[in-house]
Amino acid sequence: MIDKRKVKQAFSAASSRYDGAAHLQREVGAALLQSVDWAKQSGTLLDIGCGTGFLTGELLALAPCQAIIALDMALAMLHATRDKLAANAKVSYLCADAEALPLAGQSVDAVFSNLALQWCYNLDAVFSDIRRVLKPDGRILFSTFGNGTLQELKTAWASVDAYQHVNDFCEENQLHAILKQAGFRDIRSQRLTYRPRYESVLALMQELKQLGAHNVLPGRNPHVTGKTALQRMMAAYPGDPVIATFEVIIMGAKR
Repeated sequence: MIDKRKVKQAFSAASSRYDGAAHLQREVGAALLQSVDWAKQSGTLLDIGCGTGFLTGELLALAPCQAIIALDMALAMLHATRDKLAANAKVSYLCADAEALPLAGQSVDAVFSNLALQWCYNLDAVFSDIRRVLKPDGRILFSTFGNGTLQELKTAWASVDAYQHVNDFCEENQLHAILKQAGFRDIRSQRLTYRPRYESVLALMQELKQLGAHNVLPGRNPHVTGKTALQRMMAAYPGDPVIATFEVIIMGAKR
């Protein structure tokens, strides 16, 4: 089970430096927004996992909505969003967990989430609750990481020890099944692959830390990883130059 306390701590600690490292998040967010018919996005929108407010700001610019709820479980991230968007009266701010939304049923017209739901342990609960708060025919549109993400880093660590150093993520068919089980229909998806280059393996790991993307699953090494193990992993990292694979799944569905 994902340790939510550690997730909150990691993203709160990353809030001040997040924007400087979140190049992929912005690129994925832009791809997410390309599939939206903005003329239909009126009413109240919910941005789950708003982070420092990139997607919330884009929604404000693009959607003819009456209100936007920016939600994040890390209070420091929410403060960063509020600092950016405080001048816009359409936005309200909510510190909450996506697995237990403190919102009334059928109170939201559309739900958006950019690279946030992979940090939720119980996706059945997440999608059921999202469907609860959506109005009839309301839509959810989200992006998340697929299980091919950071495969090079997984391979490198596997040559060093048996601990889990990299988080696992859902497959596209798993997400489709969970959405269907929750009662969603008209489910659509697309898969994108990003393979950015890094100056070194250390640079990749530093970026992951700046984003708050730490390993928070069982099976991780309970002790601090030693310098020798880290050096062995970096030596085993496949490929030159250093490239990291990020598999992204974009999905949309209707209530």
